Amino acid sequence: MTEAHQVMNAADVHRATRRIAHEIVERNHGVEHVVLIGLQHGGVWFTEALAEALATIEPGSAVPTGSIDVSFHRDDINLRPSRMAGVSSIPTDITGTTLVLVDDVLFTGRTVRAALDALHNWGRPRTVQLAVMVDRGHRELPIRADYVGKNLPTSNDERVSATADGVVITKAGTP
Repeated sequence: MTEAHQVMNAADVHRATRRIAHEIVERNHGVEHVVLIGLQHGGVWFTEALAEALATIEPGSAVPTGSIDVSFHRDDINLRPSRMAGVSSIPTDITGTTLVLVDDVLFTGRTVRAALDALHNWGRPRTVQLAVMVDRGHRELPIRADYVGKNLPTSNDERVSATADGVVITKAGTP
C-alpha cells in the first residue's frame, strides 16, 4: 500500500519559483552574468520556470539556460539502478559566470557533488549557487542550497516528487 500526500500545489510551486527568481536577482544585483543549469532530469523543468520568471522580473535580459547529466560523475554509480543518460546542453561558456545549478529535490547532496565534478568539463564559473524547489534534509555531504522553495523534513523511507504541478510525498507502507 502506498500513501501519497500533496504538500504544495501548482500555485505554491509558481509562487516559490517567483520568490527564488527575485532572490537570484537581488543576490546577484541583476542577471547580467547569471547562467541557469538544470540537473537532469528533475531540475530541467524548474530551470525553465526560473528563466521565465527572471524574464518578467528583468525584461530584456535573457538568462542562458542549459542542462547537465551527471550520471557518469556519481560516486554511487554501481550502487543505484542505472538510468538512461540524458543529454548535457550548456549553451555558453560558463567561465567567469555566476552559475546557478537547479534541481527539484535536494536530499543527500551526492547529485550536486556529481554536478560540480561534471561542470569542470565546461569551464570554470566565478561562483556556483544552488537553487532547489525542495530541501528534504538527510545530507551526506556538506552541501547547502542558496535558494529553497520549501524545506520539507522527511524520513528516509519517503520519496519526494516535485513538478510544476506540485510537490508530493509518497511513503511506502506495509499492506
